[in-house]
Amino acid sequence: MRYGFVSLILCLIFMEPIQAGGKDSLINSTFLGGPGRNVYGNRAPDRLELQWSFYLGEGETTLSRKAGNRTWKGCGWTGQPLLVKTEDTLYIIQGAYDHHLKKIRASDGELIWQYAFDDVIKGTGTLYASPDKDQLIILQGSRLGLNKYLDHPIITSYQAIDYHSGKALWKMNVPFFASYSRDVDGSALIVDSLAHLGLENGQFIVFDPRPEKAEMRDGFLQPRILESHRLYAREDTRSHGLNLVTESSPCLLGDHIYITSGSGHVYGYHLKTRQIDWDFITGSDMDGSPVVTSDSCLLVTLEKQHIPGKGGVMKLNPQKAPDSSCVEWFLPVGNAAVAEWKGGIIGSASVNDHTRPEGYPHIAAVNTLDSLLYIIDYKNTQTYKVLGPDSSTWYFKPVVLDSVLIGPSISTPIIVGNRIITAGYWGIYLFEYSPEGRLKRLDAQPFGCEATPVVHENKVYIGSRNGYLYCFGN
Repeated sequence: MRYGFVSLILCLIFMEPIQAGGKDSLINSTFLGGPGRNVYGNRAPDRLELQWSFYLGEGETTLSRKAGNRTWKGCGWTGQPLLVKTEDTLYIIQGAYDHHLKKIRASDGELIWQYAFDDVIKGTGTLYASPDKDQLIILQGSRLGLNKYLDHPIITSYQAIDYHSGKALWKMNVPFFASYSRDVDGSALIVDSLAHLGLENGQFIVFDPRPEKAEMRDGFLQPRILESHRLYAREDTRSHGLNLVTESSPCLLGDHIYITSGSGHVYGYHLKTRQIDWDFITGSDMDGSPVVTSDSCLLVTLEKQHIPGKGGVMKLNPQKAPDSSCVEWFLPVGNAAVAEWKGGIIGSASVNDHTRPEGYPHIAAVNTLDSLLYIIDYKNTQTYKVLGPDSSTWYFKPVVLDSVLIGPSISTPIIVGNRIITAGYWGIYLFEYSPEGRLKRLDAQPFGCEATPVVHENKVYIGSRNGYLYCFGN
């Protein structure tokens, strides 16, 4: 294995609840569960019976000066619930389109507290256990602010909230760069007590989340930012315009942090040199987060944008040079006009590495805009090649074990044991897969969803665009 020592220990830790200090245990502490973005829960149910529903509400958001405001309901992409067990009680941390971050009791959907942001909350937060104090902090992003625009001097679209009290600890003024966004959708990655995060302004930052280290800037308390690195090349402004947005969450592999960018790059940041030293160019907008596989590679998803070829999912070996030689395989998927998208994959890939049953293959799963759920044997390829996203480079194609129609989706499927829970605009589905990778549908619930679910103890928690957060299970 190519895992560095720190990465290996973190991946092993994230397979079990983490004691945050005092009475709190972190069950799902960040988007897709851990530093490899590849842990999704412990035990999946065998049916989707409704246990409870909670109305998240609705809220206005500003699209632009020209387009004006819109009202959105529930929660959207990525929107995965965070889970914390305090003493013997499980709680959900959920951002919503009514502008509020909410703490909800998982047993019955009872609201404990809510805190108002300046705009709708799309992305998943990260739970940070302070190493110096018995304090659990939620690091959460939002859109830039209702009735605010890119040129506004103060955009506090990233904030730290105390988990127990629901009170703000600091706010970050996200600066304006060449990108057309100052939102924050990504989930921070915690390494050695520091937070690493990609912002939609096109910057990758390293900062100290501890409130006692915060500084007064712009008239209010802000976290201390230690580093800032640009996630686009200057020539990208010609090919991508202002679409230089980073919406993904970084992952940890060995001594590197990897992150995908809307500018068309997969970047590798070296934790020792504190520099970006690996840069693979796909050319496409990439919204999904890179996912670490058991053979120390990365799965990255590509939208159909800014490229002559198709979008899809690609396996990269970052131990190789950042050129075509590092591509283990590429699976192109169909074009489909959904909202502003033209095809490809918006969400992240998922893998079964942490809960793979004995005798089952190492699989990856992806949802596509052209309505399919794919199950892939990510360690094996076909003998033939397919055209890559640039329509000129040929790559091996992976072995596709099965695919099934689920409707257009930007959500990420999650794999727990031999079960897959996946969602999209047609509904949420529960599948079982065989040792041969064949899918069998066990249950479904019909409601439109963009968010990613999470599983714990035979329960599925997921938010929808109809306004509700749901708990399903046995």
